[in-house]
Amino acid sequence: MQWNLSRSALVAGVAAIAFAGCLQDSGIKNSHASSPAAAVSSAPAARVALPDFADLVQHVGPSVVNVSVTSVSKGGNEADPFADDPFFDFIRRFQGIPTPRGGKQPERITRGVGSGFIISSDGYVMTNHHVVDGATEVTVKLSDKREFKAKVVGSDERTDVALLKIDAKDLPALKIGDPDKARVGEWVIAVGSPLGLENTVTAGIISAKARRLPDESFVPFIQTDVAINPGNSGGPLFNMNGEVIAINSRLINNSGQASYAGISLAIPIDVAMKVKDQLQKDGKVSRGLLGITFQPVDADLAKNLGLDKPDGAAVTSVRKGSAADKAGLKLSDVILEVDGKKVSDESDLRSLIGERRPGETVKLKVWRKKAIVELKATLGTDTAAKAETEDKDTADDKGNKPFEKLGLQVRPLQAQEARKLDVDGGLLIEQTSGAAAKAGLRSGDVILLANDEPVTSREALRKLVASSGDKILLLIQRGEGRAFVALPTGK
Repeated sequence: MQWNLSRSALVAGVAAIAFAGCLQDSGIKNSHASSPAAAVSSAPAARVALPDFADLVQHVGPSVVNVSVTSVSKGGNEADPFADDPFFDFIRRFQGIPTPRGGKQPERITRGVGSGFIISSDGYVMTNHHVVDGATEVTVKLSDKREFKAKVVGSDERTDVALLKIDAKDLPALKIGDPDKARVGEWVIAVGSPLGLENTVTAGIISAKARRLPDESFVPFIQTDVAINPGNSGGPLFNMNGEVIAINSRLINNSGQASYAGISLAIPIDVAMKVKDQLQKDGKVSRGLLGITFQPVDADLAKNLGLDKPDGAAVTSVRKGSAADKAGLKLSDVILEVDGKKVSDESDLRSLIGERRPGETVKLKVWRKKAIVELKATLGTDTAAKAETEDKDTADDKGNKPFEKLGLQVRPLQAQEARKLDVDGGLLIEQTSGAAAKAGLRSGDVILLANDEPVTSREALRKLVASSGDKILLLIQRGEGRAFVALPTGK
C-alpha cells in the first residue's frame, strides 16, 4: 500500500527538477524523474506533489515504544586515599562527614532512554543492544501511555540488536519489509524518542546501502540523512509502505558530540530478524566459524593471482583442524562466493559466515591457481565470540644487510621459531630497504610463500624472483597475522 501524498506548490525551477516525475498527486508512481527537460520548461508554473507522511505516521505510530532503562554502578573498592591521614580524619569529624567504611563508594544510579518497536502482538519488542546493555531495570512505554516492566530476552553486541518481552496482548505489530528492495534516494522516516521527546517523527532519504564501518564485522548499514539523535536508538526506520526496513542504531559526525550531523546508520531488518530468531529461541546468538584469516584483494593482488578484477577475500592462514582445513581451503585461495552469494570484499565474507550457525554446511566458490574450485565446509563454533578478521601489525624492528633487488635481508627460520609461529618453515626478514620498505615490510616479518610456492631458503626465493615478472607475490606473517604483499622485483 502506498501512502497518499498531499498537493503542494513549488515555484522554484530547482525544486521542479528535483521532484518532477517522482511524486504524483495520487501517490508515488516511480522514483525517477521521467523528463527533467520538461520540468525545466514549465518551471514557473509547475505544481509538484511533495510527500505527506501524516497517514503513514498515524498508522505506524502506536507500534513504536519508548524504552527507559535504569543502571546501577557499584561503588569502587579503592581504599580511602586519606584513611591514614589524621589531619583529614579530624576535618571529617569536625565537619560531620562520615568516614567511609571498607573504602567503598556509594552506588550510582543512572537512567537512559531509547526507542523500540513491537514485532508481535504478544509483547515482543526490538531495540538496540546498547540501549539495554547493563540495565538493571527496563521499562517499555506505549503510545497510549501504558507502561510495562520488560524482560531482556537476549542481546547481541556484535549486531547491536536486543529483544525484549512485555506482559501484554493484542498489541499492534509492525509489518517487516525487505531492505534489499530499498533504493538509494527513496524517502524513509524514523519514529522514536530523540533526547527523550517521545513520538517524534523525522524524515529523509536513503543515502547509501551496505555501508561498512572499520569496527563492524556483520552489519551492512543503511545510511540515511534522517535526523537521528540520542534516544532514537532502537527505533524503526520505515519505507513509504509503512514497513520496517531497518533499526536506527548510530550517527556519525566530526564534532565528537552525539548529535545529528546528516549521516545516520541503521541495521537492515533482515539482519536483525535473524538475530531476533536466535535470541527468542536460545537467548543468545551462536555463529559459525570457518577457521581462517583473510584480507581484501586489491589490484596488485588480483593481478598476481590472475583475477580479472579485485574481488573476494584472500586466505592468509588456515587453522589446523578447522572447518576450512577439513574442507581443503589453502593459503592464497580467494573466496569468491558463499552459497551462491558474491563476496566482494572481506566484509562480505564476515557477514556471510557470521550469520550461519555452527554445524551448517556452506558451499564455497574459490579461485585457486587461476581456476575455479568448489568446496563445502561444515562450520565450527565461534567459541571466542570473534569472527575471522584481518590481522593486526605486531612485529618488532631488528636489522642487518638488505637482500639484493627486493630490498630484503632474510634468513631461514630456526626450528623453535617455526614451532612458535606454528608454521612448517619460512624466511625471517632481518632488515628492509628500498622496494620492501616502501611496501610496508619490516624486520621480524616472515615470508611463507612466494608466488604460491613455499620458501625455506634464500636460494629458493632467488629462483622464484628470477622466474617472476615485474612483481612477486609474497605471503607475509607478522606476529599472529598474515597478509599478501605484491613486491616489485626491479626488472
